[in-house]
Amino acid sequence: MSALQKKRRITEQEYLALEEASDIKHEYVNGEIYALENDDGEIQAMAGASEQHNLITGNLFFHLRAASRGKSGKCKVFASDMKFRAEYGDLYYYPDVILGCSSDDNDRFYKEKPCFIAEVLSKSTAKIDRREKWETYQKISSLRYYLLVDSLQQKVDYFVRNDAGEWFYAELEDGEILTIECENYQAVLTVADIYEDVIF
Repeated sequence: MSALQKKRRITEQEYLALEEASDIKHEYVNGEIYALENDDGEIQAMAGASEQHNLITGNLFFHLRAASRGKSGKCKVFASDMKFRAEYGDLYYYPDVILGCSSDDNDRFYKEKPCFIAEVLSKSTAKIDRREKWETYQKISSLRYYLLVDSLQQKVDYFVRNDAGEWFYAELEDGEILTIECENYQAVLTVADIYEDVIF
């Protein structure tokens, strides 16, 4: 039997250096790194998600980005490859879509003050997105909207934080409009917008 050894945790700086050189995306949780899996549970390289997942992410990005075009440029939308940093660098996630309007959130490789996050759910990520990530995301003082979009069926759950800091939950119904408002930014989303061209 081999001798027991203390498991080494990697530092935030080591993680960031690894990600910059890697062809595979990893999330970072308290000194541990986890390779992202695609919708089939396989290790996800940069383009490993399903067609449905990609279309949904693209649709969200398109509608949110369209609302910021030609404006001051303060609000920016990112899809899939932008990291979110939390807990003073103890956590890094790759949300599917991030919208941020904070002028001092300007690191080139990660964001810390989003007002909107969307995660596109798959079999391999749904539990983490609904529990672990939600537990982290709801602590972000700048966050006002969190969407959970199913990639296996047409279903969108969302959380909205009011001005008093309370979170409310609902399911986005057909024909309903969800208005996203962050500072001077405004966009609208519908189920039809989110699932445009998606075939199950």
